[in-house]
Formats: sequence, structure tokens, C-alpha cells
Amino acid sequence: MGLIFDKKSADAYDTWYRSRQGQEFDRSLSTMLARFLDPKAGDRALDVGCGSGNHLLLLNRLGLDISGLDASPYMIRKAKERLGHRCTLKVGMAEDLPFEDNEFDYIVMIHTLEFLGDPLPAIREAGRVARQKVLVGVMNTFSCDGVRRRIQGYFGDPLFRHTRFFNLWEIKSYLKTAYGPAPLSWGCIPPFMGQGQGRSPGQAGLFAGKYLPFASFLCVSARLVYTTRTQNMVLKARLKEAGHSVIGAKAMQNLGPLEGVNGNERGIPL
Repeated sequence: MGLIFDKKSADAYDTWYRSRQGQEFDRSLSTMLARFLDPKAGDRALDVGCGSGNHLLLLNRLGLDISGLDASPYMIRKAKERLGHRCTLKVGMAEDLPFEDNEFDYIVMIHTLEFLGDPLPAIREAGRVARQKVLVGVMNTFSCDGVRRRIQGYFGDPLFRHTRFFNLWEIKSYLKTAYGPAPLSWGCIPPFMGQGQGRSPGQAGLFAGKYLPFASFLCVSARLVYTTRTQNMVLKARLKEAGHSVIGAKAMQNLGPLEGVNGNERGIPL
């Protein structure tokens, strides 16, 4: 278990999200979600670490049946105020999801792993609950934003004091450890978004399948592959051919004479 957002850390995150940089990130992320999930209307999606519902709104615009989970009761209350009955929301831990196996088509974890003590149990749980894909989005440790935020954490910023940053190879390693040979797709959002570089809101999609070392945000999607393994057992004793079924013959004797053409009057299944 890592950082659970309280009001102070939640307000710090929301302040950034409402900024010009945060809003442009939001538009770029919307493009990446559509590209990497490639969802169908009505598919079920769970946002693990949903916070106050920013990413749930993006998933809702894609036509998905949305649910959200967060460890912070405060954040879940805020999400309920924003989303109302459009979304199922639960308080819970990413490492122990209160859902059935393969209950959702997609599991999304955006800015979630950064605040966990150990990401691997949460990634494994996401794979248990997902049916099609697991999408992970994290802040890049090599980006200028990542360096700046780590410095903020060193000086006591409540949001980044316990934040962990990742690079592409770390995320790919976690996903391969959790899911084996699952096919991976990745992309990134360029640095300094929202600071006058003239990019169009959807331009982040151009960086799907590419890795920019100093990108601000990394997105990796794992398509789950299910396999069945059988263990053949050698039969050492030969079976004797039976002329009739002993159990069946005994049962017929106990029933006595049957009434009706098909035996339905005695409740015998056809």
C-alpha cells in the first residue's frame, strides 16, 4: 500500500489538472485511450485509482460502461459528486480488487502505480479482473517534468513526496512478469505539453508505438492472451469391454414398469 490521497494531496492534483498543461494532457490522453483500447460501445472498463473521476469521464465519452475504484474515501466521494449514477464506484485497494475474474473488458491505471509501494501485485490483480486489455499510464522518470517533480518531493510537496517514477523498460518488465508473453503496445505524450509549442490536441496519437526518452507521460497496453495447458496421464490398465452398464441396469430394475411413450410421466430426462 502506498499513498492514499487526503484532501490536501487531492487538491494539489486537481489544481494541476485544471491548469493549461493539465487540460492539454487530458485531451492528449483521450486520444491515446481511444487508440490503445480500441473499445466497442458498451464494453466494461474499470479505472483503478480513479481519484475524483477525471479519467472516468474520458472513458465515458468513449461509450464505455464505467466503474471506478480508489483507496481514498475522500476521492470516491468527489467522484460520486461529479459522475452521479453514470458510474459504479467502490473504495478498495489496487492490490486486492473486489471484483470477479474477467469481470471487465479493460482495466485502466493512470497515475496509479506511482503511488503504490509495490506495483506488481496491482498489475497481477488487474490481469485477473480484465478480459481483454490492461492499460498503464505513468510519469516518465527521464522527463524534465519528472525531475522537477522529484525535486518538489524532496522539498516536501505532499503530492510528490512519496511518488515513484518509471521508465518504459521498467513498465514492460512488470507487465511481462505478470502476464508472460502478452503483446504490448506503447506510446508517449511529448514533454512540455501546454506551454506554447503549437501542438494540436490530438497530436499525442502520432507518438503511439514510439518512445521519446524525455516524454512526460508513458502509456503501455497489454493485450491478454489466454492459453490452456493439458497434462496427459498414461493409462496403464486396459479397460474390459462391458456388454451393458451395471449402474444403468440396476437403476432400471428399481424403476419398475414405465408409463408413457417417452417416460416423461415418470420424470425421466430425455
